[in-house]
Amino acid sequence: MPTPVASYSAALDLADEAATRSFAARLASYLEPGDLIALEGDLGAGKSTLARALLRALGVEGEIPSPTFTLIQHYDTAYLPVAHVDLYRIEDDGEIEELGLEDALDFGALLVEWPARLGRGFEANRVKGRLDISLTLDDATEDPAVEKRKLAATGHGGWAAKLERIVA
Repeated sequence: MPTPVASYSAALDLADEAATRSFAARLASYLEPGDLIALEGDLGAGKSTLARALLRALGVEGEIPSPTFTLIQHYDTAYLPVAHVDLYRIEDDGEIEELGLEDALDFGALLVEWPARLGRGFEANRVKGRLDISLTLDDATEDPAVEKRKLAATGHGGWAAKLERIVA
């Protein structure tokens, strides 16, 4: 039976894209090789926006395309290699193995959209550090031109203490 790991959960309101970028920059400052950031949420909830902001905070310049059709985009940042993965089109576990995600964790970090399709090999107790983030649009917004988001995050293992510091 897998060993349970410590966890810490937090909820935040992201008032606008600047708030999303600020949160992503704080995440980027704690990212280490072996970390997995799992991004969940409906289409349009802000997963790619948060991933792009995190990559920008790590120094990635130029275009940061969505990996929806390529499944994976690799970035060699000055700090560590990062693979941005979108599993929306994945249909079975065999396809996950072909992507080589375990190898990406050996030397870098993973940003994974649609992490429910990862399978059991990437659960919190099987990776060095995992941060689960769920984004939802805030339907209570009074101005339809403003897209506020709610973010719920759970840090597991080493990410428990990191998340607690980030949201403090």
